[in-house]
Parts: sequence; structure tokens; C-alpha cells
Amino acid sequence: MTDPFRQESPVTSLLTYADIKTAADRIGGHVRPVTIARADTGDEPYALHFALELMQHTGSFKARGAQNFLLAHREEGTLPDAGVTIASGGNAGLACAWAALRQGVRATVFLPTTAPKVKADKLLGYGADVRLVGTEYAEALAACEAFAAETGALASHAYDHPLIAAGAGTLLDEIQERIPDLDTVVVAVGGGGLFAGVATAARHHGIRTVAVEPENCRALDAALRAGHPVDVTVDSVAADSLGARRASATAVAAAREDGVRTVLVTDAEITRVRRFLWDDRRLAVEHAAATALAALTSPDPSDGTGRGYRPAPGEKVCVVLCGANTDPADLVPAPAEGAR
Repeated sequence: MTDPFRQESPVTSLLTYADIKTAADRIGGHVRPVTIARADTGDEPYALHFALELMQHTGSFKARGAQNFLLAHREEGTLPDAGVTIASGGNAGLACAWAALRQGVRATVFLPTTAPKVKADKLLGYGADVRLVGTEYAEALAACEAFAAETGALASHAYDHPLIAAGAGTLLDEIQERIPDLDTVVVAVGGGGLFAGVATAARHHGIRTVAVEPENCRALDAALRAGHPVDVTVDSVAADSLGARRASATAVAAAREDGVRTVLVTDAEITRVRRFLWDDRRLAVEHAAATALAALTSPDPSDGTGRGYRPAPGEKVCVVLCGANTDPADLVPAPAEGAR
């Protein structure tokens, strides 16, 4: 089915703050307002907050874009009888299936076989038709596109759609309302839907955006170096959420704007930060959420590694903890023999 909201050209791929305000009005009352928590920075001279979007419906920020997408099509009368379909590493599929259930629409979700079982099981709980295809998101996407062409199902996208990105961007306005003097927001990047939406809204408010990628899932970094979106190799502990081979044109355009900084972090630091969030805060987050915070704990970027972000003294920073769809078993040590 042709999507009347699809924007293909480089010019129309630019997201606007008006798109985000429209999305906020549309999804108001359909998603949970973000919770903000102050974090202890020890001796660090900056103020740090966490945006706990892991508490959102379906366990990630993706619920915002999914609701905006389906509600917009409901308004236009363009929801087909064949329902909606999406390819996902897990979180976007969960959000799509949840939103479809709320709208009384069928959802067919294509996942790579490497998607965490916890996500596949949860999808079934939302009544979705779950289909496992290939080992990477790109293979699941190809199967999803073929299914949409064959059945007439409305094809959603995990990140590369203006309604999805605009929905994600509503998060920044909520953060800014709670921290009106915020200087910097830090987000993890896969294909770039969350980043594009957040960066667009942040620019409107004069807030810096730091975009963080695993060094082995660096679609945005590669696109900026090449001057256009390119395919990259996907090989990271955070690949289930951030494993897009290619960043969206919208994300690349947003990254070229003033007030945006892009950085890389290692898998080792992502894993360490994920463990830290459990030990220190009892927050069981997926590796994508830990990726954002890892930017602040990585080596000083002045050391020439190209990694990390070091806030200035007095800077007010908010890190988006974007999702919690993870198996927490590896966060909890096994009980010692005889301790039961």
C-alpha cells in the first residue's frame, strides 16, 4: 500500500519542529510522560539527569513513533484490512504490535533470528504474527517489504519514516519541560529515528545533542564520513537495538546541523555501564540504553581516540535511557553453592 506520509527526497526528508508538535498533540494521552531522575556524578563538575524512557509502554521510546504512525493513518483513513507490518530488531516491532492492538489492527512483525527471545515472546503476547527471517535487521526488512507488496499491508519502519521520527522527538519536549535550563541531551543511535527527532526538537530549544554509537555499529558515523548514507558492518553487543546497516537520510541531515556532536563507544564500555546501572540504580536496561551513558564514562575525547563526551563544568546533561527489553539474567550473579 502506498504510504501518503512517505517522504523520499533529500529535501523533504528534513524533519521540522512543527512535525514534532503535531505528533505531540496526536499522541497525548496515548503514551506515558517521561520520568526524569537526577543522577549522582560524584566529583564530576556537571549535573546529570536520566530520562527513564525504559518505563514507556512496551519498554522503549518506540511506542511514541508507533502511535503517531498508526494514529495519523487512522485520521487519513489509510489503515488497510491487511493491517500493518514492520521489520525490527525487537523494540520497534513491540511498539508497532502494541499500537496496532490498541487500534484494533492486525500486526505482522519480521524479526532476525538473533533477536532476544524476551522480545519475541512479548510480541506474541501482543497478538502479533511473528516471523523470524535471516540473522540481521536488513534481511528481516527485505522479507517485510515483500510481504507488504504481496498482501497490501501498511509497511511501517523501525526508524526511517517521518511519522516515526517525529513521534520519537516528542520525548525532548517533555525533557525540556522538566529541565528548562538543560544544556545537552545524549542519545544512542542505530538507524537514527530517535536521534533525528530529538535533535530536531533540541535545536529548536537551543540544546546540544550528543549522538552515541557503538564503534562496531556506526552507520551514522560512516554516513557523515562518506557524505551520504552507506551500508556498514553490524557487530556489537547492542546490535539487537542499534544494528541498522544504514542510517536514515533524515538522521544524516540532522547530524550536520549546528549543535550536534557524534561519538563512538566500545562494547566493553557499554557492557560495563549496563552492569553499573544495575548495581548502582537497579535499572535493568538493554545495551542500547547503556550506549548513551557510556559516552560520559569513555576515555577523554581529547586523547585522540574519537570516543566519549566530556561535559563542561556546570553543564546540565540528560542521558536518554531508551529501553529495557533485555534478559536481566546476566546482571544477577548466580547464588553461591549452599546459599539457597
